[in-house]
Amino acid sequence: MGYRTALFSLAVAACAGSSARTATGVDPDRGTVERLLRTLAHDSMEGRGTGMPGGERAARFLIAEMKRIGLEPGGESGYSQMVPVYLRSATTRQAPAVACTVDSITKSRSCRAIPGAAPVTQQVPARVAALPSFKDVDTVPADRRRFTRNVIGMITGSDPALKHQVVIVLSHYDHLGIGRPENGDSIYNGADDDASGTVAVLEVARHLKAGPKPKRTVLFAAMTGEEMGLVGTRYFLAHPTIPLERFVAGLEVEMIGRPDSLAGGAGKAWLTGYERSTMGDMLKQFGIAIVPDPRPAQHFFMRSDNYGFAMRGIVAQTLSTFNLHADYHHAGDEADKVDFDHMTAVTRSAAAAVRQLADGPKPEWHPGGNPAASAPR
Repeated sequence: MGYRTALFSLAVAACAGSSARTATGVDPDRGTVERLLRTLAHDSMEGRGTGMPGGERAARFLIAEMKRIGLEPGGESGYSQMVPVYLRSATTRQAPAVACTVDSITKSRSCRAIPGAAPVTQQVPARVAALPSFKDVDTVPADRRRFTRNVIGMITGSDPALKHQVVIVLSHYDHLGIGRPENGDSIYNGADDDASGTVAVLEVARHLKAGPKPKRTVLFAAMTGEEMGLVGTRYFLAHPTIPLERFVAGLEVEMIGRPDSLAGGAGKAWLTGYERSTMGDMLKQFGIAIVPDPRPAQHFFMRSDNYGFAMRGIVAQTLSTFNLHADYHHAGDEADKVDFDHMTAVTRSAAAAVRQLADGPKPEWHPGGNPAASAPR
């Protein structure tokens, strides 16, 4: 316990020092990226579970970083938008006994049932669920009430004609918390998913704050509860801190910790829903190293926080390099497996992309690309 606490304190101190050094710089640097990620994915964060002490610890760390960068508060209470949730009961379930292997080339996990083996009793841990608003808190017993928060900062735009338009840059800082042990490890650190994206959001904010003020207002949001069903994003959309009609674009950064050969390898990324809007081609035109999502069958466009914004008609897509690695949603998603040179390069691409979204033409949906237009009424 003492060792972990000391290591965590050193990591926080290192991050604080690096922030001062990069405040006048231009590009995100590898040292800062690594120190921030190792802090968010440290065991002391306990997997950043939604509504859990580790998740709250991570939120406070992110608030401190946004203050250090010099962002304006973008929440309802400083940098926070409090989100009410409740704790469901833990349950058990019977599951077939399985044996799993990992393909040495694709790194994908394949599991099969063991013939004749008795079912395995599994403990399903208590998980949080969303409450629509604070007036609904009294509908659940007091011992099951929990609170979590979205962490939001902003830079107000400088252009008189464009500053009322908003670009949101987002990630989700939560992961799966403490769960079923795997190889003796019960902390699901979520280094790639999505500490990597959250670090990128901070570094993009640092980059924009150090340079010329963006023309449009840029909102930097680390959302809570994505793993629980977009809890934080759904709450934000129902209770926006800035009217949604002002939003013109959204860029989420999700899982950029490891290179993807299908995107072109180290330093290259892909954009979900590339074909749906003008965003991808617009960014590529400015030399940003992105390609269309190489795995459309996975439906990644619809699997993270960007989709909530897209369903409101906002052109919102996700920058990623997820290569379907076998540590996805497993305890093995650790900081030591992150390629920090790659992650730094992609973070720089994200910073360049946000600069274009903030200062250049706003992206538009291609015909048939807007999911809000085809959603049932």
